[in-house]
Amino acid sequence: MQKINHFFWFCSGAHIPALLKSPTERNKYVGIGATIFFTGLFAAISGAYGLYFVFSGNPFAVFAAVLFGIIWGLAIFNMDRYIVSTIGKQGSGGKQFLQATPRLVLAILIGIVISRPLELKIFDKEIKEHLKHNYLGIQRARIDTLNNTFDNKYKTERGKLSQLKIARDSLQESIKRDRRDLNYEIFGNKTLETSGIMGYGPYAQRKEEALKVKEQQEVLLNEQIARQEQLLYERRKFDGLLSEKLMTSADLDSLVALAGFADRNEALGQLKYDNKGEMKESNYWAITFISMLFIFFECLPVFVKLMSTKGPYDDLIAHDEALIIYTSEKDMEAGLAVQDKLQEQKEEMGVAKAVEAMKA
Repeated sequence: MQKINHFFWFCSGAHIPALLKSPTERNKYVGIGATIFFTGLFAAISGAYGLYFVFSGNPFAVFAAVLFGIIWGLAIFNMDRYIVSTIGKQGSGGKQFLQATPRLVLAILIGIVISRPLELKIFDKEIKEHLKHNYLGIQRARIDTLNNTFDNKYKTERGKLSQLKIARDSLQESIKRDRRDLNYEIFGNKTLETSGIMGYGPYAQRKEEALKVKEQQEVLLNEQIARQEQLLYERRKFDGLLSEKLMTSADLDSLVALAGFADRNEALGQLKYDNKGEMKESNYWAITFISMLFIFFECLPVFVKLMSTKGPYDDLIAHDEALIIYTSEKDMEAGLAVQDKLQEQKEEMGVAKAVEAMKA
């Protein structure tokens, strides 16, 4: 426990010889040091997780993430240690708060930076599902855009095909009616279009000839339609529309696995709102409070130092600092006195030499 206490005292930036003389202050600085240590640890985890996505897919991604995480964690640890150790307890509470304000702002910024990657990990499953939805929506929008562009580009050809199909449908209806009337004519069914005389007579022969002409026209229309459809097919193939397909679940999983920090960060922000842009209260407040928790945790050492009362340790530090300043001033005065005495001796020697020179 003694080694652990000394380690956390070191983390707090306290002057250990002075702290050993103040038993009542030791636990306070153990708590401050532990808070700074775990803040640095969270920063290391956050930095490593964030950089892992930067090098995602690279064989050295894990090594680079761990190395950066250690460096980032040490940097945040050193910065927090400096922030807390430079907050003095001399002066009024308002003066101490003003002194700590720049450090508090810096702590808030650090808290925001280290909280985001950790939030991404906490909401990892929800982010993956949202990314799949986003990627699928992007692919659908891309296909729709390509189709709309193609339709506008080949509007004339598509209009011609549509007219040919309308003409063919109309002709097919006419052929159906003519076949029905031919059957009625042969079997003697009396209608407005048939004679009612049973047998294959002149009327039936004329109806059959007219039917054959229409069937030949249908064949020609089908050939024109086939040629027009083949033309549009080749154009679609040339423009790349045939290669554009909706992604499967396996494709979406692969894309999500390669998603970078920016995509995941954007997806996390979108989790707060639904498709209509309205706030999802459960997600919004959960993400917001988790961010505030990490920010508060980063600011906690500063708050603890500000809220703590002035103790024996602070008096010892103030006394040591005053003693150092007093000693430095005395040394400086002694040095100046020596310099003045040397200067006087030089001046006296100069006068003596001048007198000797005049006598000579």
